[in-house]
Amino acid sequence: MLRWLMGRSAREREFEQALETLDARVWPPLLARHGFLRGLDAQETEALRRHTAWILANKSFHGAHGMRVTPEMRRSIAVQAALPILGLDTSLYRGWTQIVVYPGGFLVPRTETDEAGVVHEYVQETSGESWEGGPVILSWEDARPGTDTPSNVVIHEFAHKLDQRDGGADGMPGLRAHRDLDPHRWREVLDRTFDDFNDWLDEVESLIPPDVDPESDEAAGWYAELPLDPYAAHDPAEFFAVSSESFFIEPWAMAAAWPDWYELLVRYYRQDPLRRLEGAGVERPVRP
Repeated sequence: MLRWLMGRSAREREFEQALETLDARVWPPLLARHGFLRGLDAQETEALRRHTAWILANKSFHGAHGMRVTPEMRRSIAVQAALPILGLDTSLYRGWTQIVVYPGGFLVPRTETDEAGVVHEYVQETSGESWEGGPVILSWEDARPGTDTPSNVVIHEFAHKLDQRDGGADGMPGLRAHRDLDPHRWREVLDRTFDDFNDWLDEVESLIPPDVDPESDEAAGWYAELPLDPYAAHDPAEFFAVSSESFFIEPWAMAAAWPDWYELLVRYYRQDPLRRLEGAGVERPVRP
């Protein structure tokens, strides 16, 4: 009976045990701590609970740098990760098992080749990583509920997992289960919107005075004009992941700027967070 939900990867009893932990004492407060879950109807809420239990039963959580991952932390990460697949199949999260949690940001070695062909190696601090075929790595400081920010590192990294399902991350998740979505249309809208965002970012950065560091808090006011975090301009894969964050957390600006792109995300995720949040009386946040 539960075979479709179990994804053939966890014993039915493990799933049932995880589901039992999400009882009336635990589940409502867990939802309340994540404000972007407001507006779910009874059927969606139960589906989210079962998807959350599936993640708890199928993924192992490991702390890094002395971090102790508590049951409450596991549930918080799992419910956030369950939201993107609320209207999809849990099998999209198959093929890997580990979620690694750091206390805060962690260092990752990077290699980039510039336009002249010179290879640069450096170390970058980050709040999340998603390795193809490997673990999701998260900073708890950034993943914990209650942060007043339009970003969401859990949704971001799990969007990468969806993107990686049919090969390398390129901003185009597998669409074989979406007969109403044309891959050529997806690519056309993605490329057009990505280019528009990069042009918009270039325009904003041209307005920042030379004596202001673009990466400083002083420059934040200029970037606040953008529908997405500037990191979305990195490549199409990051554009999809950052778009997915905004789609679920604060969809207003993105939906207004690129209705075609927002509509594709609605059809891919089979959810409409803008309608859901507005139906729950949530108003667009005012950002400085």
